[in-house]
Amino acid sequence: MTASITDVARAAGVSASTVSRALRGRPGVSDEVRAQITAVAAELGYTASRSASSLASGRTFTVGVIAPYVGRWFFGTVLDAAEKVFSAAGYDLLLYNLGTPEARKRFFAKLPLRKRVDAVLSLLIPDEQEAAALRSLGVPLATTVGGAREGFTAVGIDDHAGATGAVRHLVNLGHRRIGMISGASEPLHWTTPVQRRQAYLDVLADAGIAHDPALEVDGGYTVEGGERAMTELLAASRPPTAVFAQSDEMAMGALRVLRRHRLAVPDDVSVVGFDDHELAEVIGLTTVAQPVAGQGAEAARLLLDRLDRPDAEPPRRVQMPIRLVLRETTAPPNPRGPQ
Repeated sequence: MTASITDVARAAGVSASTVSRALRGRPGVSDEVRAQITAVAAELGYTASRSASSLASGRTFTVGVIAPYVGRWFFGTVLDAAEKVFSAAGYDLLLYNLGTPEARKRFFAKLPLRKRVDAVLSLLIPDEQEAAALRSLGVPLATTVGGAREGFTAVGIDDHAGATGAVRHLVNLGHRRIGMISGASEPLHWTTPVQRRQAYLDVLADAGIAHDPALEVDGGYTVEGGERAMTELLAASRPPTAVFAQSDEMAMGALRVLRRHRLAVPDDVSVVGFDDHELAEVIGLTTVAQPVAGQGAEAARLLLDRLDRPDAEPPRRVQMPIRLVLRETTAPPNPRGPQ
């Protein structure tokens, strides 16, 4: 006869709920008791049944994830880190990639997550109508991009402070012609490009540098977009001596174009990015480091905590640390070049 969870509980001298928490890696069980239960379960040949656990707890052991661009490095890194945390706790992911306005509209019209998930992790910023639809699910909600929405726990960084540090670094080096590769074409309600652009404008104003619209170009947060933007900046009547790219991927595209034009970095043009991409150190890119994977993992842990402690008051926002990492792509402007 197959051993049941009751058999394991009786043999270990604990309750069935303690056995369930221990074998699913949930908190509230000491390491000693967890090890004892695991040993007893192995001895009895007990394997936890997902369907039985679901019936007993009323849970699906599934977390819904909605994302705008699964194929992009930032979102993929956040998702990978979150999945590892959820998987270790015995949860599966149900992923919806809402990469087009049509897909997004269709998703929120049908809301296929209803009764299928225990929590939702959003990698996009919903508008008020979309946020209300997600709140109607009656499950814990978290996001890792932009500002918080009512009912959501937001895990993120201070984008304005990060971009301020990047642009101020260029100003302190002596640059006065500072271009910016931005992400103006990114999805509605994503506040990151807006906050980073505002920081750029604020630093220029504080330094008494007039804003030149010709030095601000949309790069779409991709390597290819960064290439196009850098090409446009170089075609300006007075090209920049330094460039702030709102993402490392756009900075990589900019570096590729500068190399193609036989311009030396940082002797001819300085470049600073944002993110600390896994390849940033390899190419010596000065950048603002943010814990991308850490945000995904933290959001996952917060959702699991809310599932275990539904009556506890969740944090509205968790702010992760950032820092400016100085490498080889920034230096004072070349005195023989244009200022």
